[in-house]
Amino acid sequence: MVPMAKGKVGKTVGSLGDYLKEQRVSARLSLRQLADQAGVSNPYLSQIERGLRKPSAEVLQQIAKALRISAEQLYIRAGILSPDDGVGGSVELAIVSDTGLTERQKQSLLDVYASFLALNAADTDGSTEAAVAQVDAPTNTETDSDAVANEG
Repeated sequence: MVPMAKGKVGKTVGSLGDYLKEQRVSARLSLRQLADQAGVSNPYLSQIERGLRKPSAEVLQQIAKALRISAEQLYIRAGILSPDDGVGGSVELAIVSDTGLTERQKQSLLDVYASFLALNAADTDGSTEAAVAQVDAPTNTETDSDAVANEG
């Protein structure tokens, strides 16, 4: 049952867990000590390390702070950030760092942004812009000035 659960979450989370465990061991912290310092439960941190759970950006930030490592590295390993984005001007980093957003809102924004990037990458001939322009175009042929003239 455990291998099946690990397979469901994905490879990036498994490598994240391995990386976290390496960092924890090199910092000479027990699982319980890191969990206490990061403000998460011991079983939850254990599940993250074993690749059974995908932590939120906020939890990753707390773990990074407790380990005294870069939160960006954890975001990359968790698949939140792309290593190609660069750490400084990343849209994803701005989203996950925004304290005014809930975790659900952050994930929604990241999903929308990723879908736009995928759409743009798939659009090599410009047909997507034409389709979007058609959707944005008014469906009614009557202009605002015609509507006003017809009302009077």
